[in-house]
Formats: sequence, structure tokens, C-alpha cells
Amino acid sequence: MVQHSNPSLATNLCGITLRNPVVLAAGTCGYVDEMADVLDLSRIGAIVTKSITAEKRDGNRPARILDAPAGMLNAIGLANKGLEAFLRDEVPRAAASPAVIIGSVAGNSIADYVRIASAFDASPHLRAIELNVSCPNTADGLIFGDDPASLRSLLAEVRPAVTRSTLIVKLGPNASSIVKLAAAAVEGGADALTLINTFTALAIDVHTRRPRLSNGTAGYSGPGIHPIAVRMVHDVYRNVASEAGVPLIGLGGVMRWEDAAEFILAGATAVGMGTALFVDPRLPLKVVHGLERWVDKQGCRNISELTGCVMM
Repeated sequence: MVQHSNPSLATNLCGITLRNPVVLAAGTCGYVDEMADVLDLSRIGAIVTKSITAEKRDGNRPARILDAPAGMLNAIGLANKGLEAFLRDEVPRAAASPAVIIGSVAGNSIADYVRIASAFDASPHLRAIELNVSCPNTADGLIFGDDPASLRSLLAEVRPAVTRSTLIVKLGPNASSIVKLAAAAVEGGADALTLINTFTALAIDVHTRRPRLSNGTAGYSGPGIHPIAVRMVHDVYRNVASEAGVPLIGLGGVMRWEDAAEFILAGATAVGMGTALFVDPRLPLKVVHGLERWVDKQGCRNISELTGCVMM
């Protein structure tokens, strides 16, 4: 059982107790505990690992990250050491983590997703599995995050392979209807949803007339996408998640506690932070502190009382 410092922020994510609802997002904080040098991991809720593929990936060639107005562009390309090395070198460290560790899965095919999810499910150190079906800077897996029917096909194979862990599906904003995609994920057996991933974007060097990043397109994240992410979380909560009892992890541009509080009111149970870690890796602690004061001022015993409580 994970111990939490303030009962008002204790968060139940599909039966997993988080000390607070703040989650460090996949791809922004290393494999397991690399952020421990600059951030007290005993004061956050959970960490999502770098997305792991079946085989080692070097990712896209430089340049692959770029400052952008109100955020950043990245086209890392899912660089990682591959499943075998991850299980051997990184997962054992998760046993000592004071935060819950969630394993992120990416793949080229349904077979890849099943293989990795099964391996993660067998590890007692990974409490949940997040399927990344929405990475916009590589073609791998993106089709599953674009089309509800394809997502159902993926989950039809992955869900039976995950028998111990909580299964989270991470959705992106680039599909024609995130509500329909969320409904497909829930129908396919998702225990929880993370939304949203980055927006597909493009930056052009006006002097060379070429894309500024090697991959051409990239994922746009940061505070510039936050209001759109809040709307999408609310849409999914209102139309899918609330009735189904499926918790949401709201993700997109959280820099301040007020941003996190917006996600909670829109319908999120937990809140992811990613781009903020590049600005100041201590920002999650400021968000936690702000949420504690907010819950108290709202007259609530626990932050869950505020989930979905926006008055429209």
C-alpha cells in the first residue's frame, strides 16, 4: 500500500492508491527513477516510463526537439533500449521507487503490443500498463489511435494478455472524434484512459524553406494546448467515462496547480505533467502544494469530491 502525506489528495486509480493525483508523463522523465536527482519522488503519485518497443530504437536523427510559442515540439521517435534490456536493467529499480510505476507500451504491430504488455503484466514492479497508441512523431502504432475499429482490434488481443495489471489506454487529439475513440477503448476493456497526447504540428525554417526538425512533423505540447485538452477531457468524461466508471488521467500543458485543478473539475481522476519537467522539474511539487490548499478551500475532505464538478 502506497502511503500518502495528505489524505485530501489520496487518489484511487482503479484500485491503485496514489499519494496524490500527480503523474509524471511518459517520455519526459526517463525510464524509472532518473528524476530522483532533482525531484523528491516520494512526493508525487506515479511515474510513467519511457515508451518501450519490442526492439531497441535509436529514434529520429537530430534535430528532434524545439522550443515553440507556449510550448515545445518534439519528434524523438520513441528512442528506447528495447524490451529485453528494459526488463533487465530498468524494471528492478522500480521495486525501490516511492512512487507507483506505470509501464508504457508502444509497437509496430498488434503482436508487439501483446508481447510487451504480457511481459509488463508479469512484473510485480509495474502496477499498471499504459498503451501508447497516439505518438504523432512516428508511424508506429498511430493507426490504432486514429480509428476506433483498429483500436478495438488491438485491445481484443491485448486485453486477454493483461490479467494482473491495470490497463490504461493513452489517446491522442488528432483523431476525428476523441469521444468515439474513448468509447472504443472502454468497449475494448480499458480500465482507465490517459488523454491527451501531443498535437501533430510542423515548424518551418523560413530561410532554408525546410522543416526545422528532421522528422518534418512533430508533437506539440505545453500550455498552448491546455484549454483544448481540458475540453477533450470534459467531453470524454461527460459522454463516456462517467457512466462507465472509467477514470481519466488528464494530460496537456499543466504548469500550475490551477491547470491541474481544471482537469479535475473537467472529469480527471489524476493529472499528468510532461513538458513542465523541461521547464522546472520541481513544478510537480508546487502543483501538489497548490492542490492541497485548493481542496481545503473548497471545503472537501478529498480531491475526488471535485472530479467532474465543473458547473456548465
